[in-house]
Amino acid sequence: DDDDENLQPRPPVVTVMGHVDHGKTSLLDAIRRTDVAAGESGGITQHIGAYQITTANENVITFIDTPGHEAFTEMRSRGANITDIVVLVVAADDSVMAQTVEAINHAKAAGCPVIVAVNKCDKPEADPQRVRNDLLQQEIVTEDFGGDVLCVDVSAHTGLGLDKLEEAIMLQSELLELRANPDRNADGVVIESKVERGRGSVATLLVQRGTLRQGDIFVIGAESGRVRALLDDRGQKLAQAGPGQPVEILGLNGTPMAGDSCVVVETEARAREIAEYRTRRNKDHDAARGARGSVEQMLSAIAAGEAEELPVVIKTDVHGSLEAIRVALEKLGTEQVKVRMLSSGVGALSESDISLATASNAIVIGFNVRAIPQARDLAKRDGVEIRYHSIIYELIDEVKAAMGGLLSPDTQEDFIGYAEIRQVFGVSKVGKVAGCMVTEGVIKRGCKVRLLRDNVVIHEGALKTLKRFKDEVKEVREGFECGMSFENYSDIQEKDMIECFEIREIARTLD
Repeated sequence: DDDDENLQPRPPVVTVMGHVDHGKTSLLDAIRRTDVAAGESGGITQHIGAYQITTANENVITFIDTPGHEAFTEMRSRGANITDIVVLVVAADDSVMAQTVEAINHAKAAGCPVIVAVNKCDKPEADPQRVRNDLLQQEIVTEDFGGDVLCVDVSAHTGLGLDKLEEAIMLQSELLELRANPDRNADGVVIESKVERGRGSVATLLVQRGTLRQGDIFVIGAESGRVRALLDDRGQKLAQAGPGQPVEILGLNGTPMAGDSCVVVETEARAREIAEYRTRRNKDHDAARGARGSVEQMLSAIAAGEAEELPVVIKTDVHGSLEAIRVALEKLGTEQVKVRMLSSGVGALSESDISLATASNAIVIGFNVRAIPQARDLAKRDGVEIRYHSIIYELIDEVKAAMGGLLSPDTQEDFIGYAEIRQVFGVSKVGKVAGCMVTEGVIKRGCKVRLLRDNVVIHEGALKTLKRFKDEVKEVREGFECGMSFENYSDIQEKDMIECFEIREIARTLD
């Protein structure tokens, strides 16, 4: 982590969400037209999935422009939380619709603060107050009602209130205290990627920390490469890009996925090693993903102390059933384990329900309803199990069973020592052995280890041998030399660091 004195303010990253016909795209276009820097550069707007504007007050804001909120959730399911603030667009003539509720659920699940933009306020039938009232039912309490959610009346058509929306975004970002260190190797997240004729694989990257420069060697997901060119959202070439800035990068060896992380490393050899490690890890992850989302899997996650709440996505045939189920599920919660209703509604299970469940590792329940074919295919692809019920008490019993006896021991990771590899030897029948100096703490036989190269983890596993001279020992303390080898792993080099840790179980009580 970066020291406080190295952190500098960075622009907020904003995702705009809302119902398909409520003017999300026209609002983004209107905001883009307010960019005071646009006239200076004169470039033609490129669609790269994100862009940055400078407001009249010289504040910089980054907007993520991805189609639908599925993309947002897909990124979350890959562990990428790139958004600081969600702007929820609601039309003043239509008010809250089904997709508005979905967008609210996605924003809540990601833990993002929401700013409401009531659009189409120039229309004669506009009723912004009704929007504020309807949002109360979704637990979005705007400032007018004494809540903390900022709400701005806007019109993408006339430009009304866009300056106030930008002010609200900056106000919210000040509360979040968004800062990053620009003076380090860059890391970031892929927003979009594609293959273009003549340019090869192209990725839009949001730089989160550090500064990305032309010529940097990087790893994105399981792909490596060297930055051949950096382009902004107007197609202009850049020499570098800092925290909070979206850029298109050329020079990839393959096409990454949205949500993949990017790190800059020192050499191409390092980049290849990390890419190979991630490829292996992805294979293991894919094998495990087949079982994700089943109730049994959820049970074992809770039993292993990984979950203290049971996230549920539920759809029913009528509102009456939904309310009865919601009340019954709330009563099941204890202080240790609760049911968390991520999303609930009336009607068939949709793709949005499945993608939300995938991102949050939730179980999906259909009560007297079924999933639409596309949602069924998505559930199959992501290994999410859908449980169908037609009798309320059976549904409640199943969830109860999933929560019964779930007080599991907490596990905690304790770092116990670090060692630096000073020499690498080849030993017959053993393979490669690392000659190490323990630089901190203690290294114990049987403990878990991580191998770090340039501060990037390239292997995690267990010690096979731990020796002082030719004798097997139980532990080696700081300042002493030792020899060690790893279970099923031999790609070790001088100057690699070995991090040694233990997993400790802490008994949980009902108190």
